Amino acid sequence: MGNQSSTCCDIMLFGALGNLATRKLLPAFYHLERAGLLHPQTRILLLAREPMAAEPARQRFAELINSRVMPAEQDEACLAKLMARIAYSPLDFAAAEGYRALAGWRGESTERPLVLYLATPPSVYGVIADQLGRTGICGPSARVVVEKPVGHDFASSCEINDRLAAVFEERQVFRMDHYLGKETVQNLIALRFANNLFASQWNQDHISHVEITVAESVGIEGRWGYFDQAGQMRDMVQSHLLQLLCLIAMDPPADLSADSIRDEKVKVLRALKPIAGDVPNDQLVMGQYTAGSVAGQPVPGYLEEAGANPQSLTETFVSIKAEILNWRWAGVPFYLRTGKRLPEKVSQIIIHFKPAPHYIFDPDQRHLAGNRLIIRLQPDEGMALQILTKEQGLDQGFRLRQGPLELTFAEAFDQTRVPDAYERLLWEVIQGNQYLFVRRDEVEYAWRWVDQILAAVARRAEPPKRYAAGTWGPVASVAMVARDGRSWHEDN
Repeated sequence: MGNQSSTCCDIMLFGALGNLATRKLLPAFYHLERAGLLHPQTRILLLAREPMAAEPARQRFAELINSRVMPAEQDEACLAKLMARIAYSPLDFAAAEGYRALAGWRGESTERPLVLYLATPPSVYGVIADQLGRTGICGPSARVVVEKPVGHDFASSCEINDRLAAVFEERQVFRMDHYLGKETVQNLIALRFANNLFASQWNQDHISHVEITVAESVGIEGRWGYFDQAGQMRDMVQSHLLQLLCLIAMDPPADLSADSIRDEKVKVLRALKPIAGDVPNDQLVMGQYTAGSVAGQPVPGYLEEAGANPQSLTETFVSIKAEILNWRWAGVPFYLRTGKRLPEKVSQIIIHFKPAPHYIFDPDQRHLAGNRLIIRLQPDEGMALQILTKEQGLDQGFRLRQGPLELTFAEAFDQTRVPDAYERLLWEVIQGNQYLFVRRDEVEYAWRWVDQILAAVARRAEPPKRYAAGTWGPVASVAMVARDGRSWHEDN
């Protein structure tokens, strides 16, 4: 992010003692402070339900930050500087009297931008927005940040967005999908549109298919109640996977403005082929993990997790064969896959290019034909282009060898650490830049597509297919791709 000058602003963080705030947002503020990116006069007000006096609150938040920051990155002077910015106030999100105290803290600095970060369950977004609207502190310079997924379906999403719109203009609403803050995701724009090598090949004439995988090795991590209501389709497909699909498939924007980029993403969502009616297994597979082992350690099945309902039919794995009905992508399948308790934590996009029209090398190596571009979002963010070269040696003839041209960001740019996505996104909110955030119509078109899939699944009334923890999902997911004469990347 560099040593850029920052905008002076006031920041209110709602839900400051929640999982998101303590794991991601407070450490992100620390790293912004450490990088010199917070304006000297920027103030931060932390808000949660728990009553605490000022000094015990500061001590508690300092301990929370230190517990999440690597020892080599801990700096007592930096932490003290951040703590000097921070105030804490207990707040019942539904009680009007608490919000009057917020107006008092804000004071007369109404010209200064106000960032309102709602690190709370989406069910209280509307309540908080209503109360903030009554305080009079949400002027034209206010910005409200909400986390995706917004709602649990199209109807609830519209309700939440309507309540936000009653207080804030669309230009003031920053809908957060943390995947959009990852360096590699942002580099998709540069990769595609700054390099004609790829831009000229990025269509159905040259690409055979695309894989998008977001795999997690962890299970529910104590969030069984929340996850069982959401499932992997709502929790991951509706937000992260569809955003990655849009960035891969969208047409070139007219410029790099927020609305130009988001206009092109909406066109992709509108062009998605519906998956409805009697959905066959060659389009959609849902799974649920059973007991197994991950990284050599035994782990329980989903229905054996703490607090589980043994009758639950919630999916922990989804794979989808998606199609985009437009000129650029007609006939190119996009295989989407996400799941919990898979063998490793990895997020990657793999572009499979079509082989040359005439193959002249060893027939036994024909399966190697076709290049692949591997875009790694985590871990080890970077890109690798798989190409074919001749094997070295006098006795090798024209035997082919597959190898990567590789770019690992941490090594290439001599970075000791890659900034976390939340650092980037908080920085952009402070600066008032919306290009990494999601517009209302994007959210709603995504929900429409997901809703009709979930409705079709409900009509099918089949339990999710079982897969052992530590495997790559149900066998039906492998078969879905195999029917097209292909295989998932790890099976190649």
